[in-house]
Amino acid sequence: MRMLVNSQLKRRMLHNFATLAVYAILVVAAVALVIHGAHQMQYDWQWKQIVPLLFTSDEQGGLHAGVFLAGLGITLEIVIWAFFGAIFLGLCFALLQRSESIVGRALARGYIEVVRNTPMLVQIFLIYFVFAPILGMDRFFSGVVALAVFEGAFACEIFRAGIEGVARGQWDAARSLSLGKRDTYLHIVLPQAVRLVLPPLTNLTISLIKDSTLVSVIAVAELTTAARDAISSTFMVFEIWFTVAAIYLLLTTAISFCARRIEMRMAAYEI
Repeated sequence: MRMLVNSQLKRRMLHNFATLAVYAILVVAAVALVIHGAHQMQYDWQWKQIVPLLFTSDEQGGLHAGVFLAGLGITLEIVIWAFFGAIFLGLCFALLQRSESIVGRALARGYIEVVRNTPMLVQIFLIYFVFAPILGMDRFFSGVVALAVFEGAFACEIFRAGIEGVARGQWDAARSLSLGKRDTYLHIVLPQAVRLVLPPLTNLTISLIKDSTLVSVIAVAELTTAARDAISSTFMVFEIWFTVAAIYLLLTTAISFCARRIEMRMAAYEI
């Protein structure tokens, strides 16, 4: 038995080593390809000019956030507000879809179909130029609302699938205990649905971060807008866009890693 376990461990270690080796080879090949392409372009790279865009220093030698980090802070603020707005809208309309009200189901279905089948850019313009003047919203809040409304339609389908993924026996058990619909959702269904919806909600968060770049069309001072302004003054197109892409990549990778850790902890707790 011990020999079998040791053999399995060795095979797993060899598999992991082979996977890491292939990954390292691919990364080296990609870096070499990029470097070769850069030399072929005969472009005068100015990476040193990127540092002042990330950090600035005062006369006392203190470091302060540059325009990129300031824009990143606004991007995170937009994403956080829009995420909670999308979760709220998604959960509300998911519950409406499962309600006994014909009007509620029709309203939820109409919201999902309209939002998911129209371009987000059009929705941003519609909210900013039509509804924002009526409701007195500034461009920042208009961007937040547009993102929340757009991603809320996808969150609605995620929550609906998660709720329907809860075993039928759980509903029957709640009914046998004479629990009302509110208590059934609050204490039985939704806590179990969280584990099911966590992976797709992670993908939704990543999509939200990437879609937040579109609010730059209404001049919200987030990271993409800061990058466009920097390009207009420095003409460093490649360096700036590569840096911005790296920042977004680090942000989305960190979120994926955190969500994976939470998912593993929830699975361990369930066991």
